[in-house]
Amino acid sequence: MSDWTNLSYFDTNIPCLAACPVHTNAGMYVAAIADGDDELAYLTARLPNPFASVCGRVCAAPCEDACRRGEIDRPIAIRALKRYVTEQFGTESERGSLWDKVSTPPEQRREQSIGIVGGGPAGLACAHDLARWGYPVTVYEATDRLGGAMWLGIPEYRLDRDVLAADVGAIIDLGVQVEYSTRLGHNVTLADLRRRHDAVFLAIGATLGRGLDIEGADADGVFKAIEFLINMNRGFKVELGERVVVIGGGDVAMDAARTALRAADYERAVDDPPGPSTAGASPDRSAMADALDVARTAARAGARSVTVISLESREEMPAHEFEIEEAVLEGVTMVPRRGPARIVVEDGRTVGVETIGVTRVFDADGRFNPEFDDADRRLLEADTVILAIGQAIDLDALGTDGPLISPRRTIAVDDETGATSEGDLWAGGDAAKGPRSLISAIADGRRSAAAIHRSFGGEVADRQPGRMIRLEQFHRLDDTYDRFARVEVPTLPTGRRLGLAEVETGFTPEQARCEANRCLRCFANIMLDVDRCVLCALCADVCPVDVISLVPSEEIEPSRAGGTALLLDEQSCIRCGLCIERCPPDALSMGVWTGVGVPQWT
Repeated sequence: MSDWTNLSYFDTNIPCLAACPVHTNAGMYVAAIADGDDELAYLTARLPNPFASVCGRVCAAPCEDACRRGEIDRPIAIRALKRYVTEQFGTESERGSLWDKVSTPPEQRREQSIGIVGGGPAGLACAHDLARWGYPVTVYEATDRLGGAMWLGIPEYRLDRDVLAADVGAIIDLGVQVEYSTRLGHNVTLADLRRRHDAVFLAIGATLGRGLDIEGADADGVFKAIEFLINMNRGFKVELGERVVVIGGGDVAMDAARTALRAADYERAVDDPPGPSTAGASPDRSAMADALDVARTAARAGARSVTVISLESREEMPAHEFEIEEAVLEGVTMVPRRGPARIVVEDGRTVGVETIGVTRVFDADGRFNPEFDDADRRLLEADTVILAIGQAIDLDALGTDGPLISPRRTIAVDDETGATSEGDLWAGGDAAKGPRSLISAIADGRRSAAAIHRSFGGEVADRQPGRMIRLEQFHRLDDTYDRFARVEVPTLPTGRRLGLAEVETGFTPEQARCEANRCLRCFANIMLDVDRCVLCALCADVCPVDVISLVPSEEIEPSRAGGTALLLDEQSCIRCGLCIERCPPDALSMGVWTGVGVPQWT
């Protein structure tokens, strides 16, 4: 277990931190922004994440899904607040290299050589940590630049390529070597790499699109989502026609639809080979093949109509609601609860999709098991059909002497370390777990880096020793705290979303402070000294949100009848401190835990 996974109770009691795969202490950096300490906010955000600037634009933001403020109205805009501080102090800023405080290699170099296959988020995160521990690291990248799914699968209007290049460059500047245009199974074999290096981390990604076993699926005009996105992001021209149908219900279909509208901007030569410090990278989403990003890309390619058909209902679709809303805003039509029956072909070219009604997607046990109404068939005219139904791993690239393969057709690994069946091989990201989010891939790379380091006798503390710091002053929310609505993240007006300019424009300082002040600061903990408590119930009387109660102890533990228990509802507590001030015997106090995700110099 590593210091970003082995959380104590006090760490797990911070839901935004616990939800983040790399356990960024979002509450702490949001509070620092509210207090005007943007430098501390940046360091807290950067500490566990070498791609902080990228994630400030395109992270799937599981922290926001877990945010307790969402129980009141809407969660804190955590991702946008991260972008606010990285724009000031991150790799894309012009304020020096503040990240060096949490990302510098040691003076003494280690002897063991590490090879990393794949320059995407998992591979580069692994390279970052190993380089910091002093290992000579070589990344083998199949294309002419670094970034993997971040570059090939995420449209430029979501992630500025200069931002991606800056985060990648900061990792390469740690001394990481790169061999470009080196594809596993073609230019180099796994056996070659095992002879060259003492350990190898496999982060080859899910680069193959999944097809459909239906009539017409091989016709001209039918694309797999990953192929479409890669071609667009590499600047190759794709003839879409006027009518595009995207099959699938995930996020990437939306990115692709919006990208296609900007086709003229993407049709440019990509012939400037990136150097070590300028290697292009691009952000979030192993979900490169999620259907909805594709649909939005196609809309921007010049298609007059873009339609997404999905087996799921609107409520069941796996795409984030924000992504669906953006797609609809830009003119993409959603047709839920329909599936593809066949691709209609004339003279070898796609002219439409015959769809069939879906009566259910999941069975009574919640398993994916769709049923169809064969009598409910409709025809959608289409010049292009984009299949956004998943991705696969190029397992043939591993050769015959590679690690064991899981039943899911991924590299079989130990979930905690990424160790494979071969003692010198580790794997992570899409190659081991299947297509997932950017932040999950980063976490995989960091976990495997720690495991590799330990295999060579290196020490990685299970966690930083946390301390509970008692607070003498409390950040008391205004009485009307629950009336302050979430500050919407600024975006370009729909009519101006042309070219490759980022659609999200980021918070101003005033907007950032206003949004950050909505945080309930639930990283603070109400502490009880049971030896002092006299069960007077005055704390319950003074609580403005009625989250403290006294109950018979047998309701908590039947074996302890005859006593009284003092309960605090952590989910609804606003950390106002009134109970602490009211407590006559001083049995209550408030403390901040300095465990995972908190810079120790603060």
